[in-house]
Amino acid sequence: MTPTTFVVPHTTLVFLYNASVACGLPKKNNSINTPSSHSPLETSLSHHFLYEIVIRISMASASFVKLNASSSPWIGQRSFNQRPGSSPRLPATRVSVIRAGSYSEELVKTAKTIASPGRGILAIDESNATCGKRLASIGLDNTEANRQAYRQLLLTTPGLGQYISGSILFEETLYQSTTDGKKMVDCLREQNIVPGIKVDKGLVPLPGSNNESWCQGLDGLASRTAEYYSQGARFAKWRTVVSIPCGPSALAVKEAAWGLARYAAISQDNGLVPIVEPEILLDGDHSIETTLEVAERVWAEVFYYLAENNVMFEGILLKPSMVTPGADHKEKASPETIAKYTLTMLKRRVPPAVPGIMFLSGGQSEMEATLNLHAMNQSPNPWHVSFSYARALQNSVLKAWQGLPENVKVKMLRKECLSRATPTKMEQNDVFGIGIGIGIGLPLK
Repeated sequence: MTPTTFVVPHTTLVFLYNASVACGLPKKNNSINTPSSHSPLETSLSHHFLYEIVIRISMASASFVKLNASSSPWIGQRSFNQRPGSSPRLPATRVSVIRAGSYSEELVKTAKTIASPGRGILAIDESNATCGKRLASIGLDNTEANRQAYRQLLLTTPGLGQYISGSILFEETLYQSTTDGKKMVDCLREQNIVPGIKVDKGLVPLPGSNNESWCQGLDGLASRTAEYYSQGARFAKWRTVVSIPCGPSALAVKEAAWGLARYAAISQDNGLVPIVEPEILLDGDHSIETTLEVAERVWAEVFYYLAENNVMFEGILLKPSMVTPGADHKEKASPETIAKYTLTMLKRRVPPAVPGIMFLSGGQSEMEATLNLHAMNQSPNPWHVSFSYARALQNSVLKAWQGLPENVKVKMLRKECLSRATPTKMEQNDVFGIGIGIGIGLPLK
């Protein structure tokens, strides 16, 4: 019978034969004929000869495994992190390279300053359109002068730096001055408050998803963050959202995580501490268990891509949603239950290298956000746990102000509220101070 032949590239034949020799088996004289009908780069290889080479390599590999099994932690036994039924993982030889560049020390210092004990973040980064809606609620027109007056009211509060470590600004405010001519950024610095800046360009529909959104703004981000740094900003915010009623789809989760990771890497490269914020919306009638499951999935994806983009964890801050039932769920959870589920999720997903976790209020009422955060601070945590609130700190102040200059004196009352931190005596105008005092864990009277 004529033996079966295979036409293979000559380089493949040489590789196979040399591999068998390299494994330690002796050379053998095998006839390899190269018929003139084949090109010079091809060799007619007998079926038996190819089979013999494969066997030789297999035998040599088996001998290698046997000789080294007793000394290797990866052969003949499971590695310490191998799951039952899974394939063994090879030991990692790749060293992660963190590229925060020349700003590394400054980023760590900034993050620690914002995550300092007893303080949190005041978020006033609403776009002009959103700020206009808030002004309209008290009968004011959406003009630059009115926006300036409102933001000045907040940022010049006496004693604000005692409880506020950072303030997220909209671009207009970063370049704005008070009516006295002092830069808003300088008002913050005088009270040891770190200025921050919103850098995303908003949400748009995500094609191919289940009516979900993605956050735009990566184009030109490097030049913008460099400019914001020169204007005095030292941290940045990028908000994307995940909707539980819409799935969330794998596409939406990956897009949110990847966008946050790219933004974080670019921000660190230009000296800004990135706040990582994948907000899980409260919309829906889902249970708190469902929220926990989705939150764990989202944060796992986020930290995977943060690592892939060489983001320095010591130079970031997180702004997560609290783990709560959906807003339309029939049963409301207590602050203690929300604290339990939220901290469980964070301990499963967030490395202790992260300096601070600054919760968003996410549509909760002022008291809900305050009491939930208070419950989380009743025991030690691996990270500084505080707030990054907007509406939960602003709403009552806005109503008390009403756009009238004579009502500016109301801000003088807030310092007294901070020391009292007594929710049972809380009046509408006191929420700004009460919220800060309780949220950071001050004892209730």
